[in-house]
Amino acid sequence: MAFLLGTEKATVEMPTKLVLSGVSIGVNDGDRIGVVGGNGDGKSTLLRLLDGDVVPNDGRVVRTNGVRVGFLRQQDALADDECVLRAVVGERPEYEWASDARVRAILDGLLGDIDFAQPVGSLSGGQRRRVDLARVLAGDWDVVMLDEPTNHLDMRTITWLAEHLRTRWKPGVAALIVVSHDRWFLDEACNLMWEVHDGRVDAFEGGFSAYVMQRVERQRVAAVTEQRRQNRLRRELAWLSRGARARATKPKFHVAAARELIADVPELRNPPELKRMAVARIGKDVVELQGASVRYEDGDRAVLDGIDWIVGPGDRIGIVGGNGAGKTTLLNVVRGALKPTGGRVKIGATVRFAMLSQRLEDLSEFDGDRVREVVGRYPHRRMADGKEMTSSKILEDLGFGRDDLNEFVRDLSGGQRRRLALMMILMEESNVLILDEPGNDLDIDMLAALEDMLDGWPGTLLLVTHDRNLMERATDDQFALIDGKLRHLPGGIDEFLRITELAHGGRQDGDPSVAKRPPEPDGSEASVLHPAQLSNKERQRLKKLAASCEKKMATTQAKIDEASARMHDIDPTDYVALAACQDEAADLESRLSELETEWLEALESLGE
Repeated sequence: MAFLLGTEKATVEMPTKLVLSGVSIGVNDGDRIGVVGGNGDGKSTLLRLLDGDVVPNDGRVVRTNGVRVGFLRQQDALADDECVLRAVVGERPEYEWASDARVRAILDGLLGDIDFAQPVGSLSGGQRRRVDLARVLAGDWDVVMLDEPTNHLDMRTITWLAEHLRTRWKPGVAALIVVSHDRWFLDEACNLMWEVHDGRVDAFEGGFSAYVMQRVERQRVAAVTEQRRQNRLRRELAWLSRGARARATKPKFHVAAARELIADVPELRNPPELKRMAVARIGKDVVELQGASVRYEDGDRAVLDGIDWIVGPGDRIGIVGGNGAGKTTLLNVVRGALKPTGGRVKIGATVRFAMLSQRLEDLSEFDGDRVREVVGRYPHRRMADGKEMTSSKILEDLGFGRDDLNEFVRDLSGGQRRRLALMMILMEESNVLILDEPGNDLDIDMLAALEDMLDGWPGTLLLVTHDRNLMERATDDQFALIDGKLRHLPGGIDEFLRITELAHGGRQDGDPSVAKRPPEPDGSEASVLHPAQLSNKERQRLKKLAASCEKKMATTQAKIDEASARMHDIDPTDYVALAACQDEAADLESRLSELETEWLEALESLGE
């Protein structure tokens, strides 16, 4: 595994903030690194440091000679008068790039709807972003660094990009570093995670899901360590005042009780209760579209084409579709802000809409106010999922500190403005909540906070987002807007991706719906048996193994408890006896850990 680039005790200071402090990290061949952290914690600065754009105040950046780095920045440096094709492939002759299957797949996957002869200056912001991404992906780099590559991409293109990055290199070749708030994308594309926080960079093995589990485990271990420290301090104080006391046993997580713990965890939300509350607040009639159509002025294409749709009280609906498919237009028709050119819209008499738009237009009127003045406009309290909520509590949950309350709205960052707008609409006396890309500019922790809030929303929810995790977590039903038609997706996002792939000609280079997983490091194909493929004999063997492990785990845990209890009876000055008892407990805990692993693997194979 060859070293490519990294930092040695690098420190980066801004005029008012220490961004990175003594950071030492390395990037090796085969690394696929996802970078996460809060807004303003230094993720982009870290990438710019590795690229050489930022010079450290202390420490240094190390790079192997000849390493080529391709960098997608948040702001592109494309020339407005250059055509799209030239911006992507540069001066390469046509026979060269046209014969490269990878370049053809990139052009098709990212720029299929753009005229290659069109000047870059005539493109929309989202199209420019895709051209710049294609430019980086078309290059031949040892390290590819992408800063928020999924911004302005629709769900199908995000899926294509994840597949491209996952199959672009052979295992152990080149490296990828990507900053993203898209959790599904990070899971698909990355095998390592870096968390940037408090001037530090913490490394985690695995993708985003593994990172979450490891972070929770680190927090648990830190809590246990702190508890041990407090207990030790108390024992020292007791020794000084009253003499030696018996040793306390250390806390231990019993995996054998995992099923009971999981069984006690409540559902993310209570659908029947939320539905009942929604009916009480709205009534039975919310919105009904009858043959609703919207056409451009030239009349050549219908953005919405004869849509019949009923939105009921308590419905939690996600709407997906490609960029320009008309999702925002549909939301505007639903809330009565846009009159359809054909058909009609019926809105219930008691319906009160609240909408978070992509551009946050409604927030501009408060630019001259401080955050605390905006908060003061909402003295009301409301109940969410049986809990009392206030504007201050919502802002606190969304990461606003006491100092932030004195900031002018115009001086807030993009993420802070979106969080403030979320507070405002959640506190309004509305019963139909419409969110158009609410995850823009939010970091991963804030996305989790938003999901928790939406879990308790006691009304109707309409959500447009390209964030797959947010869509699947916050909504119960998904609909796709394709060629002006609205289609229900019983199979969720996977069904939408299958539909769009068929519409785009089935199997193509870089087609995520047909591409295989990369081979194992030894060259063989992965051969993990799905539970349904197990024979009855194998299933019975695994069940017996799991049951045997459970019994052995219980016996071993009992022995650990006995060994811990014996410590109470040992003279604290008898260090030999104490050491022997501790060694016995350590051996038993090691055995318990092995049994736990064997038990979990058996259950995973059974699909339980």
